[in-house]
Amino acid sequence: MTPVNDPIGDLLTRVRNAQSAGRTQCRASLSKIKLQLCELLVREGLLQSVTVEGTAPKQELVVSFLTDHPVLALKRVSTPGRRVYRSVEELKPVENGFGIAILTTSRGLITDREARLKKIGGELLCEIS
Repeated sequence: MTPVNDPIGDLLTRVRNAQSAGRTQCRASLSKIKLQLCELLVREGLLQSVTVEGTAPKQELVVSFLTDHPVLALKRVSTPGRRVYRSVEELKPVENGFGIAILTTSRGLITDREARLKKIGGELLCEIS
């Protein structure tokens, strides 16, 4: 297996491809930020569940999708070659409030709504609608 330069982009692509193929779940290699991202999506009601399988160092994330939810539109904003940072004043609602943006801040991964409430900005990882 070839090394991945953008692990978050790889996770989003795996989820996007699995949902397009009509699968109920997908697998990805484990990292802390990927696990936090998936748990945030479960908390927001966009994914059904996320579990960790295997033993270290060969652990995998198993992401289960909601069957009654349409295919998620996942868009990677900040990449390893081009980091995108937004202050709280620059954060605009995604899809007129129907989508979410995920930011990494000094307080961990949060949605754009939470960032506006807490009045903090950060790196804009992705947008989901």
